[in-house]
Amino acid sequence: MKSKIIVALDFASENHLISFVDRVDPELCGLKIGKELFTALGPRPVEMLVKKGFSVFLDLKYHDIPNTVERACAAARDLGVWMVNVHALGGAEMIQAARSGLGNAPNRSLLTAVTILTSMDAAGLRTIGFNLEPVEMVKRLACLAQKSGADGVVCSANEAKELNILFGENFIKVTPGIRPSGSPTDDQKRIMTPSEAMEQGADYLVIGRPITQAQDPVSVLTSVMRDIDTVSYTHLTLPTICSV
Repeated sequence: MKSKIIVALDFASENHLISFVDRVDPELCGLKIGKELFTALGPRPVEMLVKKGFSVFLDLKYHDIPNTVERACAAARDLGVWMVNVHALGGAEMIQAARSGLGNAPNRSLLTAVTILTSMDAAGLRTIGFNLEPVEMVKRLACLAQKSGADGVVCSANEAKELNILFGENFIKVTPGIRPSGSPTDDQKRIMTPSEAMEQGADYLVIGRPITQAQDPVSVLTSVMRDIDTVSYTHLTLPTICSV
């Protein structure tokens, strides 16, 4: 995908979906379909957006037994999605099964693994039994994902720089929790502006409500594009297999 921006379609109405999609071009952004939209409307929006030429990130965060996840990823592949994700906490066998479900075609769907949700901080991790700082948990889960065949991870931009150092530029970093300057943080805790995230080495920026709920979403989208186009940074191509 040429654009670095993935717009999260955070609504469940087909009318809202069509209204937004009709105003943007596939060259401007990819589109993320998550649980709300998929639960409300099923695979129909995915098929529609793929037909319109959009790169679709199917963000259902599969986390189940390996066989179930493999079949779900195969179904996502057949829908023509650009990217699909799983929860890294599902473990190596599950991630490997997900990768198997996507097949080996040259243009196959990409597989990313969610590390720690950007709504979670250290205090939140402690409530579920993890006493590590978020960055350490992210590094461990990213290492597991890479060794298990994932193409990259979904992580906070706060961790993108360290992941570049550990895994090199070919390991994709998809970063939610992106908020343009002046936007409300909503329920996100580990956030960055688009330019800050790109400076840290993020590959794709997931932005939802600041764009989809704006009076002029296309104007916000193009403003973010101009902002990140001014950023220059150098990816660090070091290890190809992690050693965390």
